[in-house]
Amino acid sequence: MAWGMWRFRGDDLAAATALVETALEIGVTLFDTADIYGPDNGEPFGAAEALLGQVFAQSPALRDRMVLATKGGIEMGTPYNSGAAYITIAVEASLRRMGVERIDLYQIHRPDHLAHPAELAGALAKLRDAGKIAEVGVSNHTPAQVAALAAHLPFPLATVQPEFSPLTIDPLYDGVLDQALELGLGVLAWSPLAGGRLAAAAPEGRAAEVTQVLDDIARDQGVTRSAVAYAWIMAHPAKPIPIIGSQQVDRIREAGQALTVTLTRTEWYRILTAARGTPLP
Repeated sequence: MAWGMWRFRGDDLAAATALVETALEIGVTLFDTADIYGPDNGEPFGAAEALLGQVFAQSPALRDRMVLATKGGIEMGTPYNSGAAYITIAVEASLRRMGVERIDLYQIHRPDHLAHPAELAGALAKLRDAGKIAEVGVSNHTPAQVAALAAHLPFPLATVQPEFSPLTIDPLYDGVLDQALELGLGVLAWSPLAGGRLAAAAPEGRAAEVTQVLDDIARDQGVTRSAVAYAWIMAHPAKPIPIIGSQQVDRIREAGQALTVTLTRTEWYRILTAARGTPLP
């Protein structure tokens, strides 16, 4: 499982450190942030990375216990820029904000239609050769966009990051997960609780139908609804890694229950059928 920092904010360093430590305690090894995380929280560009950098400065040993992932390629007001010059600057800035020498997984946050994949691939290769990034992934890319970038990289692409949950099932049908199986890509699933709709006390519409099935299975297994949702994602043969987005210690601990959930084929397809809203063919 992974822990995401879209809402990682504030100036309470002790609280921020506690969140990181709790995620590590439940077995999370991949920590996912981005340089754009900040403005959505009323904070400056790069704020989440900077806060993580403060955590590392106070507790340096935490850095070595995780796979550190961040994303770049969104430029305020542009909005997308995956040109070689900008990506190089963005990586350098992320390294400075986090106070680290290397990013374990650097992801292109969203596709830039004006950047030739060969140009982007060249910049990423130089950054990798310089030891500033170790692996490369993409987020919110179509299979064709993934293939175009992969064709120009002198090393294998490592990961893709689609939105995927028991309510957002597009990756099952748009080729994203099939391509991951074909190429051996790691899959990071963002918004695994559908933006909180699957955790709501009173879900509406399709979410209500899905949560009813999740609750039935959760009662049988003695876990939370969220744990079943995470387990449903992880059951796919591409082994998607759900990115836990909670910024509450108790909710992060609850997420660890997902590792104890075993879904039968029938249960997995019950959830899918509810997500579709129509019977399977």
